[in-house]
Amino acid sequence: MTNQYRKPIGWLGSWTLRKMNKHHSQLTDWGFSHLSIPRGGAILDIGCGGGRTVAKLAIVSGTGLVYGLDHSEESVRVASKTNSDLIRTGRVEILQGSVSQLPYEDNSFDLVTAVETHFFWPDLPSDVREVWRVVKPGGSFAIIAEAYKDAKSKIARKYAPKLGMTMLTPDEHRELLLNAGFAEAQISTDTQKFWICAVGRKTRRKS
Repeated sequence: MTNQYRKPIGWLGSWTLRKMNKHHSQLTDWGFSHLSIPRGGAILDIGCGGGRTVAKLAIVSGTGLVYGLDHSEESVRVASKTNSDLIRTGRVEILQGSVSQLPYEDNSFDLVTAVETHFFWPDLPSDVREVWRVVKPGGSFAIIAEAYKDAKSKIARKYAPKLGMTMLTPDEHRELLLNAGFAEAQISTDTQKFWICAVGRKTRRKS
């Protein structure tokens, strides 16, 4: 069961994805409240899972184009079904692929989001640098998650070791973004729920 959170597969994966669509909705809305979501721009959601975040981004961005990417074939199938109408109108595209080798050109997106997924990235520092590559100058990358490294967090203490999750403190999230090349990093937390939204802004070209 635990591997379904990392890479959903089959009917159990489909059930897990639909459960996550519902479970992460409030967290996603909270994270969005700390972002400036471009209207009419290009947005990428990495680890799009069941596709609920993609649908939310499409609504908020007005006429923007929203792309969803996931390494799980089952996630791509469910996300495509969730966004079938938006895909037909050309507002949304869902692809299978890896965060370690994003199938997009440099400087492609005004905003990149990662909701409840960076925990499982193969090489987090390198993968965030890959995200930096596809963000446009002036664009942003947002990590939104329901847990960060804290001794009082049940997820960090109990579940992260079992699931093989990479947990970071708020300060470590800031360092992660700055070390990847983002010129600015803003960290917002809910210290009661242990939610975090870490936003890096690309305001200069990496030398």
